[in-house]
Amino acid sequence: MRIALGADHAGFALKDKIKEHLSARGVEVRDEGTNSNASVDYPDYARLVAEDVIHGRADQGILVCGTGIGMAISANKVPGIRAANASTEFEVQMAREHNDANILTLGARVLDEAAALRIVDVWLATNFAGGRHQTRVDKIMGVERDALEHKL
Repeated sequence: MRIALGADHAGFALKDKIKEHLSARGVEVRDEGTNSNASVDYPDYARLVAEDVIHGRADQGILVCGTGIGMAISANKVPGIRAANASTEFEVQMAREHNDANILTLGARVLDEAAALRIVDVWLATNFAGGRHQTRVDKIMGVERDALEHKL
């Protein structure tokens, strides 16, 4: 498994903890930054991680900012990305099982480290259920396709 990581200044410390956590479990990590608390723009890092996922440099991505919301909005602008902001283990399980989310976003100002790492573990352990959920994901991707073709 290959995971791309990215964060803004609010999320860099938690991103580094997640990186250590993943590396200790044998997960290959592609760290797209940032690596300090100097102010940066989260859309830049969301785009880097989303492009890693879309172009096959990573299987999935994890993004961290203050709330996870800005990262999710930004990543979801990249065609093919289904980013889910999660603050509970149940949310992340459903995002993977039902929505085949390929990027997880987390809020460093919302979650403590232990909770974030538990969410990451559930993220990694949960597979897409397929079946009726595939039909729904296909419809989501159809909306995206129509928007890209200016049919909306």
